[in-house]
Amino acid sequence: MSRVGKKVLTACMKLRDLMHSEEGQDLVEYALLVALIALALIGGVKHVATAVNSVFTNVSSSLA
Repeated sequence: MSRVGKKVLTACMKLRDLMHSEEGQDLVEYALLVALIALALIGGVKHVATAVNSVFTNVSSSLA
């Protein structure tokens, strides 16, 4: 078996163990919360970036 195959097999075994244990369920819940928070932050950062870009565009056009 190749090294990549061994790594995939090991990852699958760890995932299976996490799915069958109580601790794994907590881990999955925390991972989902982190993912949702990350999505919210990405949306917020995009909004802020657009606003900052608009401000700099206005300043640039005023100075020109």
